[in-house]
Amino acid sequence: MRTTLTRHCAALIACAGLGLATPALGQDKTVKIGVLNDMSSLYADIGGANSVIAAKMAVQDSGLLDKGWKIEVLSGDHQNKPDIGTNMARQWIDVDKVDAITDTPNSGVALAVSTLVREKNIVLVNSGAATADLTGKACSPNTVSVTYDTYMLANGTGKALTKAGGDSWFFLTSDYAFGHALERDTSAVVTANGGKVLGGVKHPINTSDFSSFLLQAQASKAKIIGLANAGGDTTNAIKQASEFGIMSGGQKLAALLLFINDVHSLGLKTAQGLSFTESFYWDMNDQTRAWSKRFATQSKGGSMPSMTVAGVYSGVLHYLKTLEAMGGNLRDGAKVVAKMKELPTDDPLFGKGTIRVDGRKIHQAYLFEVKKPEESKYPWDYYKLVATIPPEDAAKPLEASECPLVKK
Repeated sequence: MRTTLTRHCAALIACAGLGLATPALGQDKTVKIGVLNDMSSLYADIGGANSVIAAKMAVQDSGLLDKGWKIEVLSGDHQNKPDIGTNMARQWIDVDKVDAITDTPNSGVALAVSTLVREKNIVLVNSGAATADLTGKACSPNTVSVTYDTYMLANGTGKALTKAGGDSWFFLTSDYAFGHALERDTSAVVTANGGKVLGGVKHPINTSDFSSFLLQAQASKAKIIGLANAGGDTTNAIKQASEFGIMSGGQKLAALLLFINDVHSLGLKTAQGLSFTESFYWDMNDQTRAWSKRFATQSKGGSMPSMTVAGVYSGVLHYLKTLEAMGGNLRDGAKVVAKMKELPTDDPLFGKGTIRVDGRKIHQAYLFEVKKPEESKYPWDYYKLVATIPPEDAAKPLEASECPLVKK
């Protein structure tokens, strides 16, 4: 009798303990988000301080602050160095108790941080890094890629130009993980569509003098010179190619990753006619225009948002919506990402979408062409839509994925 009563009381105490623990866990409504990117070098214009603004706008637009949540946004400069980026992320996680890291332009940094994030079981919402390996062979249950990747860029720009007659290519490639992945993925698309890759040359990141590389590209006689680089490297290569008379000589440049900030920097006279692929443009519809004009009142120089800045907003907003749906901050990155994949995505910049099992956010992409100066009617009116790429074509098919999370 006494034994039975003792067991009964113990069971009641245990149940009471569980009852107290569950609400306490669910009521944790404090969140720290770290925006990790290039604040001072060749990728600063496409992210930098503007990505921090976008993250803070997502916090505000989530409505959680009005519901009593406390959400802090930190920022840091990884200087395009994986060791610096990883050390900063480790400090944030171990000391500052950051729950999620976002942006991470520079694929080398992103791959290293993704590994750390998995080890520490927090969340990485990648917007800036392009390598498709983040949702491929290096995929993680703690990482999502929300904006674009090298597969999307290759299958947008590479396929379109090859089918339009640009059947011989030479690559100028940034010599690190991103450039290698972009050249690899574009080469595969070019050859699959009947084209040939005549060669390529790799250049150091943040190169100021492209003369020797451009001379090799010119000598190749390739119809298309593919720029497998980004940010300041892309704008420098385009400016110097123009000075060399490469385009007037009959060769065409393919800016495999071009941002609106790059076009603004180049000016329409130099950038006109460039073909490229993006998943966001500020002037697409009433919703993108309204948000982008809000953003421009706070941004550096009144600039419109780049694709990756828009991705930071979209990714952070979905992350916060997920935490709310889960009843609070569970501080379990893998569980949060699993829930992010369950919930449909929906925001004013990318519309409705989903996040696949490999961590890739699925939405439309677009093939654009830079307008001629006389075609631009107002500030930042730079793009002409050439084609819309359906969501299923903008990401690598799951049946072809190398991601270990994908069951075949």
